[in-house]
Amino acid sequence: MNDSKISVRYSKALFQLALDNNLLDKVNQDMILISEICKIAETKELIHSPVIVPSKKSAIFHSLLDGSVEKITLSLIDLAVANGRESYIPAIARVFISNTLKHHGITETTLTTAVGVNEKVRMEITEMVSKVFNTKVELKEITDSEIIGGFILRVDDNYIDASVRNKLRKIKKELIGNTKA
Repeated sequence: MNDSKISVRYSKALFQLALDNNLLDKVNQDMILISEICKIAETKELIHSPVIVPSKKSAIFHSLLDGSVEKITLSLIDLAVANGRESYIPAIARVFISNTLKHHGITETTLTTAVGVNEKVRMEITEMVSKVFNTKVELKEITDSEIIGGFILRVDDNYIDASVRNKLRKIKKELIGNTKA
């Protein structure tokens, strides 16, 4: 089965269960926590280890999360581990968070710049995206000095690359193409 389908199915089931039990926002917070925990090297090692038996993996997750997350969140982890799908837990969390934002009418927007932007620019971008896509906007900022200048804006599946790095790459491609002719 396609990896993305697995993540989507598990997160969709959890989403529906959370929605039915009026726990959507709480479970979303759980998924944000799990997403962060899964970034830790030791957790990655635990998830991908073929040596650690599933019951031990579940016990470790329970000791990490018990009392701080909803029972249905732990049930999802137990189900994923029992079915040998624990490596999909980070993707399940990511899909769940994205679906929750969509449910609340919020569009994730990522702005990548070479240097940080001020509040005025941040507000202008948020307003522009909000008007164009007719949605609430959650702006995530990334600073990447390798783009040299300009910006990269990602809204859902839409992508605008107005970075200096991209323009230089296009010029290089054009020059290389002209020398071969």
